Amino acid sequence: MNPNELFPRAHATTIVGVKRGDQVALAGDGQVTIGDVVLKHNARKLRTLYDGQVVAGFAGAVADALTLFAKFESQLESWDGNLRKAAVELTKEWRTDRYLRRLEAQLIVADSESLLLLSGEGDVIEPDDGVLAIGSGAPFATAAAKALLFKTDLTAEEIVRAAMEVTAEICIFTNNRLTVEVVRGNPTDDETESAHASEDAP
Repeated sequence: MNPNELFPRAHATTIVGVKRGDQVALAGDGQVTIGDVVLKHNARKLRTLYDGQVVAGFAGAVADALTLFAKFESQLESWDGNLRKAAVELTKEWRTDRYLRRLEAQLIVADSESLLLLSGEGDVIEPDDGVLAIGSGAPFATAAAKALLFKTDLTAEEIVRAAMEVTAEICIFTNNRLTVEVVRGNPTDDETESAHASEDAP
C-alpha cells in the first residue's frame, strides 16, 4: 500500500500570475487540504524576495516549497537579482541534486520584467501571453485570466484577483482568502512626462 494513502499530505492550491505592461501580479488562495478535510483557510503561499523586487508563489508540499524558496533566494543574491539566471541555476540544482529532486513543488517567480514557471524537471518556462498558473485550480485560473487580459483593460492585479474569485467558485481545493503581491518596473520617460503634465494641469 502506498504510504501516502495512510498518511495523506497537505496539498492543493492555486497560484496565478499575470504580466501586463510594467506590472506583474501574483495571487494565491489560502486553503490547505489534507485528504477530504480543509485544514487551514488563510495559508500564505506567496513570498517577496530580494528586497521586494521579486515575488514567488508555490504549489505542492509546503516544507518542500520553503526549501526551494531559500535556495532560490540564495541564487538571487549570487546573481545580483538577475531573475532569469537565478531561475536557471535553481532548476539545474533542483534536477541534479539527489535530495532536491525529491521535492514535490512547482514555483512561479516574477520580477517587473519576467514571469517564469520552475519545476524539478528542469523547466524554466516563460508564457507567450503573460499568464501562468499552477496548482489544482490552474486550468480555471488560466482561462479566466486569459479572457480578462485579452478582452479588458484591467490591470494585472485586478486580473489575478478576478481570476482567483472565478477559480474559487469552481475548484473545491481553492478558496477566496487571497494573498496578492505586485511588482512594478520603473516608468518610462514618456510615462513620467505624462504624469508630470497631469500634476501641472490646472
